[in-house]
Amino acid sequence: MRRLLPVWLALAASLPGLFCAVAGIPLAPPLAAALSGSAILAASFILLWACDVAQNDIPQALALAVVALIAVLPEYAVDMYFTWMAGQQPQSDYAHFAIANMTGANRLLIGVAWTAVAVIVWWRTRGPVILEDERRTEVVFLGLATAYAMTIPLTGSLTWVDGLVLMGLYVVYIGIAARRECTEPELCGVAAILGALSPAKRRLTTAALFLFAAGVIVANAEAFSEGLVGTGRQFGINEFLLVQWLAPIASEAPEFIVAVMFALRGMGGLALGSLISSKLNQWTLLVGMIPAVYGLSSGSLATPLPLSGLQMHEVLLTAAQSLLAVGLLAGLRLSIRSAMLLFVLFLGQLLAPAMPAGLWAHLPGHLSGNQVHFLFSFLYIGAFVLILPHAGRQMVALVRPSGHKNP
Repeated sequence: MRRLLPVWLALAASLPGLFCAVAGIPLAPPLAAALSGSAILAASFILLWACDVAQNDIPQALALAVVALIAVLPEYAVDMYFTWMAGQQPQSDYAHFAIANMTGANRLLIGVAWTAVAVIVWWRTRGPVILEDERRTEVVFLGLATAYAMTIPLTGSLTWVDGLVLMGLYVVYIGIAARRECTEPELCGVAAILGALSPAKRRLTTAALFLFAAGVIVANAEAFSEGLVGTGRQFGINEFLLVQWLAPIASEAPEFIVAVMFALRGMGGLALGSLISSKLNQWTLLVGMIPAVYGLSSGSLATPLPLSGLQMHEVLLTAAQSLLAVGLLAGLRLSIRSAMLLFVLFLGQLLAPAMPAGLWAHLPGHLSGNQVHFLFSFLYIGAFVLILPHAGRQMVALVRPSGHKNP
């Protein structure tokens, strides 16, 4: 029972938010965001443990599809809430928030989580993170999804066709990945304890954890989303920035912590591989579901989600970052220099809009903060072009049968 203390703590942390959500208790925006955010964070850990244990009992093909979907439920719940409300209230800022949450989650994964794993591996071994050969599938499909996503800012809209293409890519990826040889999942901590239960108890416990965690996340999605927006308005903080960066931190934290733990235990390839799978999931399914949910909410798929020029730039910046990341991963390794490049560019695009306008006036071209932010899309793309001669050959090698060696 003592070894299951993290489970009891997670359950206890999720109950206040769940109670307030079910009872409909009105709370001030900061308190609502704090309680519901804590509940979602706690439920995310429960969900992650259940996903790990479920791989003992779910057929390989089903596990790849279902577990991947459930593992990112916190991120989906928040983003789909904003998207649904955008369809209900077309003149509101909800569409703006939906794009903010999606782009923030994707950029945090690459800019912070990937970098953290690479730094830990370099600190332990003074070498790069080496990915298993089977991870070439994720890298290839991440590249395909990124190539398509680059066209969305050019067309100026996110339509049901875009959603169909991106979700189709994920379905094809699952079909290919499902043919991989079944391997025994490496469980640790709470998941290892639950995995050691008898089959009947393990399945019952896993199902109960799934249902409880999913219920907590769905019940708190509205309170957390509205609480963040209300907190920004109450304290004069930019709501877009809160939704873009704070919400994904709460939903991505469990995956990030588990990846760091794997890296500290010398399993850097497994740590980075799990984060790449999460990035692929969000870059295809999460983005692909936005026009579908908006169409259902608004009553018509013919009208795309209304996006401003700023929102299209957010998509372009996210796609440009993903493009460089794919190029750096083409050799199925991530060096410390590559990770630092991703982190520095991420930090630059994060801080640039907040810099005083007078600072940019002293730079060549007298750029404004927003223009400097826009510049980072081209810096990502420019860096990709510079590595393309070498990365291009590696990307071609990725699509060859696994018996071929990468140059």
